[in-house]
Amino acid sequence: MPDEHYTAHGMAGKDPDEPDGTRRRLMGATLLTMLTSLTPGCALEADETTSLAQGVVWQIDENHIDPHGNWDKLGVHDLLVQWTAVDGLSFLPGAGLPMAGRVPDWTRIADERWARNVIVGLAGRFDETTARAQIVDLIAQSVRLAAVRPPVHVAGWYFPVEIDPTWVDAAQLGPLLATLPRPLWVSIYDRANVGGRTLAKWLDTWLPKDVGVFFQDGCGVYARGPMTAREYADALSETLGKRRVRIIAEAFRPQAGGGFRAATSAELLPQLVAYKGYRVYLFDGPHYVSAELVDALLKDLSR
Repeated sequence: MPDEHYTAHGMAGKDPDEPDGTRRRLMGATLLTMLTSLTPGCALEADETTSLAQGVVWQIDENHIDPHGNWDKLGVHDLLVQWTAVDGLSFLPGAGLPMAGRVPDWTRIADERWARNVIVGLAGRFDETTARAQIVDLIAQSVRLAAVRPPVHVAGWYFPVEIDPTWVDAAQLGPLLATLPRPLWVSIYDRANVGGRTLAKWLDTWLPKDVGVFFQDGCGVYARGPMTAREYADALSETLGKRRVRIIAEAFRPQAGGGFRAATSAELLPQLVAYKGYRVYLFDGPHYVSAELVDALLKDLSR
């Protein structure tokens, strides 16, 4: 996350099949419910039917080792840590891996309102092709990381080698996942645009039945708009079961000259509204979801 293999197209967060009238009806039908529970300045105990988001993703790197945010104002109480070791360097002591130069203050993070429940990412690599080629080694590293677990309320585990239908050998991952602890999650996306039903059926042929999926919505790279992403989530839920499906709302957009920038409230809010009823995680909080963006989302929601 994010998947940089998509080609940007169209307008921000808008599909050709999502006319303005349809988008306005969707917004209007959900804003009243959300407004009854979202009050600026208040931390929330809310679920996926009443809050804008329930989780935030943190992709640890050397420049984002100490996350701070006000994401709980949106209803966030879950933290998904992308990984606890990347490219062979660990952010957790005791796993028998070389240590990163700086490590997070896990005890402080455990006290944050937006990290009451933590899904702990295991071993990964920044480069997707390399990660897929080394899944056996990454599984072995992940077993060691899970054994030492950080001092947080662990609500689950996440194996951070991302999956899409262009990965022809993806099915080999299925039996390897059996060695990792549960509850266990993986992330999926659709680079090839095969559609939600086809994606779901493909996953159902090899993904263990007790492994959940985070669906990357693709809005951050203009692969699809929020309503189409919602259709993907619905198709996945129909095949895999809704309890196994959560949504990653990409809170970034391509930046002129390369790279990514933070999404604006006008770009991000339609995603969060469209996914009402699902557990939604913002990707990613420390990089893209500033305190100012949180406040803008709440302000725009109240209009």
